[in-house]
Amino acid sequence: MISNITLSENEPSVETDDKNKKNHGDPAEDRRFPIDPEVSIRYMKSKAYKTTYGDEPVWVKYRRNFKGQFAPRKTRKSCVMSGFIATGNPCPICRDEYLVLDYTNVELLKQFIHPQTGEIYDSRIINLCRKKLLQLEVAIEKAKLYGLIKRQVPFRRYNYNEYYPDYKKN
Repeated sequence: MISNITLSENEPSVETDDKNKKNHGDPAEDRRFPIDPEVSIRYMKSKAYKTTYGDEPVWVKYRRNFKGQFAPRKTRKSCVMSGFIATGNPCPICRDEYLVLDYTNVELLKQFIHPQTGEIYDSRIINLCRKKLLQLEVAIEKAKLYGLIKRQVPFRRYNYNEYYPDYKKN
């Protein structure tokens, strides 16, 4: 038996099938309805964000559980399956529904960029799932394209006296 339930005009209809119904106990694990990036930007400035993460990046206090002595070379493929969190230990972005990887959310994107090199931290350091890592890379490149994040190009000064002994500076 299939039934259509319309939630509102803005939200999509949800079809449920009796044999495919799963009891997902915790409604906090529901990721079917994404949060707007503007809400995420306001959350990053809120008191709730400060009490949860403090002044550190969101990935600093996260530690992934893994089997064995050494961490795997690749992170998991995705933390969310069919709209719900499928693992007991999701990555830092998947566990907090209000953290949205979008090119306009510059404060979140800067947490994943190394301050000296301007490159994204290694995936084994930030422990994002591969799906969110790809979204992060796309969002950072798009933010750089729109000029929201500066590209770091090293400026080099040369001492031309080493190459041309007769060179005199004006």
